[in-house]
Amino acid sequence: MLEVLALVLGFIGLFGTVAVTAMPMWRVSAFIGANLIVMEELWEGLWMNCWRQANIKMQCKVYDSLLILPVELQAARGLMCVSINITLALGGSLYLLSFLTTLIPVSWVGHTVISKFYNPQVMDAEKRELGKALFLGWATSGVLLITGIITLLSYSKRRSKEEEHYTNVHLMSDGRYTERGQHLPEEDSIQLSQASRICVNNCTVLQHLNKCTYIKGTL
Repeated sequence: MLEVLALVLGFIGLFGTVAVTAMPMWRVSAFIGANLIVMEELWEGLWMNCWRQANIKMQCKVYDSLLILPVELQAARGLMCVSINITLALGGSLYLLSFLTTLIPVSWVGHTVISKFYNPQVMDAEKRELGKALFLGWATSGVLLITGIITLLSYSKRRSKEEEHYTNVHLMSDGRYTERGQHLPEEDSIQLSQASRICVNNCTVLQHLNKCTYIKGTL
């Protein structure tokens, strides 16, 4: 059940990471002061910027060069691409790493936007607001974190069951305990010990788990 839940959340996290990376709404125009022009809108993303004025259809243009982007957007572009590749690996610890590589760029850009917005030395025309991509990025980071925790818990639970099984088999081969850990009388213990040794010597190894097939009635 936990594995299925982790798989579903993992696909949601992957979809969210791809969407955040592709969306141009990381920073949007801020309508404040004398720049309260509701008929003009500007979006800035990792790969392009878009603008719309009056009733004109939204127009987007890919950045001519990576160097014209501010440092936080350059770093965000690289980290988000890394996050997508890590999420595709579908591993517990990798989900947690993907959580970090998604949270860091989104929070960095968000911090920069807020700092400039409240900086009186920055002109109103250069101020931006938080775009929808940032909010989606924070939500996706939460999904990736939960997915990583669930996957690690599921793995830990499975390992505990395997270790318990090996312990029970070892006790049975010693001839003193049954598979459930119940103590046997001395006479039965000796008989079970002899039978276990014969069975262990003639067991069939299944796959990589060192399990033995015991045939009742042959002892």
